[in-house]
Amino acid sequence: MKRNLLPVFALLLGTLFLFLGNGLHGLLLPLRGAAEGYSDTALGLIGTSWASGFVLGCLFAPKLIMRIGHVRAFSGFIAIICMVALMTGIYIDEYAWIALRAATGFAMAGTQMIIESWLNERVDNSSRGVVFTFYTGITLFGVVGGQLVVGFGNTNTAILFMVAGIFYCVAMLPTTMSNAASPRPLQAVRIDIKLLYRNSPVACIGVLLTGIANGAFGTLIAVFATRAGLPDAEIALLVTSAILAGALAQVPFGKISDMTDRRYVIAALAGTAALAALMVFLLKPGAEVLIGLVVIYGATANVLYPVTASHANDFARPEDYVKISSGLLFLFGIGTIIGPTVGGPVMSAFGPYALFIITALAHLMILAYALLRARLRPPVPMAEREAFMAMPDAATPVSTREGVAFRTPPREYEEESAERAPANEEAENVERG
Repeated sequence: MKRNLLPVFALLLGTLFLFLGNGLHGLLLPLRGAAEGYSDTALGLIGTSWASGFVLGCLFAPKLIMRIGHVRAFSGFIAIICMVALMTGIYIDEYAWIALRAATGFAMAGTQMIIESWLNERVDNSSRGVVFTFYTGITLFGVVGGQLVVGFGNTNTAILFMVAGIFYCVAMLPTTMSNAASPRPLQAVRIDIKLLYRNSPVACIGVLLTGIANGAFGTLIAVFATRAGLPDAEIALLVTSAILAGALAQVPFGKISDMTDRRYVIAALAGTAALAALMVFLLKPGAEVLIGLVVIYGATANVLYPVTASHANDFARPEDYVKISSGLLFLFGIGTIIGPTVGGPVMSAFGPYALFIITALAHLMILAYALLRARLRPPVPMAEREAFMAMPDAATPVSTREGVAFRTPPREYEEESAERAPANEEAENVERG
């Protein structure tokens, strides 16, 4: 373990502080915005702006990375994020925040590409799972740690914005001071949504709907809790509980999905998340019961993306893995744009608890479609499946994912792809049923 992590220690240390800043700033904005009287629509647009910037960053940031190199691009992107965090604490205006969050999303896309491509190149297949699981843990615990800082400060002052800026500045130091070699230049990968849908309709539709639900929840849960009358400390606990529950549930549900048709696991996860959301909406419970239901929701909703991605890769050819991943991440990003854009006005019109109707409807549609497709297409045989890999939840202001991929593929993948002759796609589709 130690031998595997030492080559990427500086990068992982910088990642920890990056996500400490993300967790703090991502929760601080809706809390301060609600205290300033911003409408639910405006607060939803702050999340939409972040997701839109993230998707644009996935499209255009790689060109900058290829031009100036990984280390300088990494420092530049984090500098942008730091400046935005400080500016949002200095200039309190909802329209300015919407514009500034787009810059944060753009820069976060760049940092995520650099981190994941760097890790991908510095490890081999024997240690890839260990390193990426450790990376996932760092991102989740970094976000949680940053969110918990909210309980120790006053959201109505600029102090916590300054603390977020400090976290971001520290995130730059390990990689800029390290003598580790930079990874090779990123390589462009064109997304192919038609290929993705032919490969797995459940993954295509499911990831889009998951993005809608997670985008609405991740952006507006703090707004909901504020409108419901929870104090800042309980709001931080509520948001943190959902993330931690999702982190702890990754491996158990992943193992279950490896042993059966993943579409039934997807349906069960979506159904449980929908039920928990509906209970919050109908019961409007007190803080303790609310946190319990949100824990159930987080433990199921936050596992949907990795299980769905694993299902898509079950049907994919090895040479299509990167395209499939790129398409899934792009659809997830689009979903996270739609979610808060719809969620904010719905909450303004029908009250804060209406947030859970949006998430429940999205998950119910996933449930129905997964069960329908399970009757139309046989599952992949166990021996031919890709192993489940836990991963951080995505494209919300709380955590991130790539979107349209420009990546540095691992050397093992390049060598294997170079030797593999292209298979007849039509014949393979028939063989897969």
